[in-house]
Amino acid sequence: MEGTTVQRPHTTAALACSAALLLAALTGCGSAPEADTTAPAVPQHVTAQASSATSVHVMWERATDNRAVTGYEVYRKGKKVKSLPATKVMTDVDGLTASTSYTFTVRARDAAGNLSAPSTAATVTTPAATPADRAAPTRPVKLRGATDGSRAVNLSWGGSTDDIGVTAYDVYQEDSRIHSVPGTETTAHVTGLRPGTVYTFTVRARDAADNSSPDSNAIDLTTASFPGAPASTAPTDLRVTNRAQGKEYAIDLDWEQPETGGEIPAYQLYMDGRLTTTIVWGSTPPKGRANYRLTVTDPRGTRYSLKIRAKLPDGKWGDFSAQRTVVLGE
Repeated sequence: MEGTTVQRPHTTAALACSAALLLAALTGCGSAPEADTTAPAVPQHVTAQASSATSVHVMWERATDNRAVTGYEVYRKGKKVKSLPATKVMTDVDGLTASTSYTFTVRARDAAGNLSAPSTAATVTTPAATPADRAAPTRPVKLRGATDGSRAVNLSWGGSTDDIGVTAYDVYQEDSRIHSVPGTETTAHVTGLRPGTVYTFTVRARDAADNSSPDSNAIDLTTASFPGAPASTAPTDLRVTNRAQGKEYAIDLDWEQPETGGEIPAYQLYMDGRLTTTIVWGSTPPKGRANYRLTVTDPRGTRYSLKIRAKLPDGKWGDFSAQRTVVLGE
């Protein structure tokens, strides 16, 4: 017919296929993720201090990245000695030689494998060896502290003594060492904490032979909450005592219950970081202070760390209380 163009079936199919391929190519180009070639920022304020004659404690501040820092690498004289996850900003390097100078740097790493430039070098000299030193330093005394905003605290304490000398003070939070300062210092600024969280701190002194003192007194500090954050659901004023009952020991706990807007049907009790038992009331849950007795058969001198958390009216578990330490027979 005049004035009419007839497309053959195979031509139409070819054109449709070409258009589909072009669309797929354009779509693919538009959705391809952009390669991450940006290295993290250099870790700042790297410090190194001798923990003993054969070990050094290295610390630094968290680095930033355009996406996320996934880890850190610690180098000694340019040779990598540690790889750590992004949650760690300190480490101990062991197996060193006494009376020797060492230099450490830190690099941040991201998920694409990009490494930051090396940090400023931190230099430290290990002390002389102290053979046959088995005497631990005395206990640090009068630990006290205050929060510094929502993510840091300041601590101070009375110094310890040692038959040879204190080389470091270690700050512990719930039995985990989170910070160290030289033995000449009796203050610490601890950063990297979470807002609106209760922390329990203790301090131990350490000498060149790696002997650690007993714990200082414990203090509880709660970091400032951020605006609009929900109220804490942590039990408060947890008290723990123990007494002998024949060949067993009774551990008594009592605490102030949190305000949750309803009854608290149960609590979880953690000992040494592990869930030990769920406390379920046999009748109507108590109001105000609550208490619980746990019986153990471990020998005198056994040390426990305990903390609890409440089951909230909505079925979720609340915030942990401050941690308490008890030694059987003391």
